[in-house]
Amino acid sequence: MPDLRLLVVGAGAIGGVIAAKLTRAGYDVTALDANRAHVERMRVPGLVLEDLEDTCQIPIRAEYDADALDRRFDFALITVKAPYLEAALTPLVEADLVDTYVALGNGLVQHRLGRLVGKNRLMVGLVEWGATNLGPGRIAQTTRAPFVIGAHGARTPALCEALGHVAEVCVSTDIASQVWSKLLVNSTFSGLGAVTGLLYGQVVGSVVGRRVALSLWTEGFDVARACGATPEKVLGVHPEQLLVRSVEDMPTAEVPLRILMSAAAATKASMLQDLERGAVTEVDDINGGVVREGAQVGLPTPLNQRIVDLVHDCEQGHRQPEPAALDLLDDLVATRLPAEPA
Repeated sequence: MPDLRLLVVGAGAIGGVIAAKLTRAGYDVTALDANRAHVERMRVPGLVLEDLEDTCQIPIRAEYDADALDRRFDFALITVKAPYLEAALTPLVEADLVDTYVALGNGLVQHRLGRLVGKNRLMVGLVEWGATNLGPGRIAQTTRAPFVIGAHGARTPALCEALGHVAEVCVSTDIASQVWSKLLVNSTFSGLGAVTGLLYGQVVGSVVGRRVALSLWTEGFDVARACGATPEKVLGVHPEQLLVRSVEDMPTAEVPLRILMSAAAATKASMLQDLERGAVTEVDDINGGVVREGAQVGLPTPLNQRIVDLVHDCEQGHRQPEPAALDLLDDLVATRLPAEPA
């Protein structure tokens, strides 16, 4: 077992699974999370992890205050939500407690993180599998899929070996394009899950849901390409397979959509989980990230902007997540795909 000290920053759904499985594998792991009740239950009697195959309880070294950390860490695995990055990481940076930071969260936050921790100390990765926070001290992993880690010299093998105890690990030499691949999944399905209150598979369970989802995916893909990225295979499909530019494209795109859903249908959007807890979401760095990048390259992004507006309405209590939101979005889709698919 490599002599690594690992800090998981944000032990919610994804971070909790990572901290539990790395602890179970024998690694020296500390979880840092602002939720005191969650931290106390992770310590004693231990975090309850509902895996796809079984349920176990794993005591985890955990803290809710960075000032309580009494060791230096080789890697900090960052799974904290985008709105809280600065608050969570600034104490670690100021105290110089971490050698290498690993971004494993959602959205277009890499430039923010680079400015905060230093580009030379930042590795970028992605989590393609899903998990759900069931409340203090209880996490469920809902899907299986790999990590994707950007190649980063001598530090890459040790990180990949550790994360391999949690899930399969793929190494990418073009992590920026992989970030866009993951962003397409999140902006499409997490965005729609948040505004509808549905699981990913339920979102695409109707003709309207599939039409909206594939149109939203196409809008994000066009921005990615205009920004110079080449989105790569994600959840078993090549992003180009899900593009819909006319009604005639719908039947063809629905085949790879079913493949994608075979891996992700049971996923509950992280932004929906935030809304249900009354927390601020990451929509400004997920769908809002597509909107900002689209503005930079001169591409309109009305569907992503509507998602941003609807999620903010939910955050502010002006509306609730409900399936009828698909009809509001479909009104925008109709300007691109005016006829009903056969």
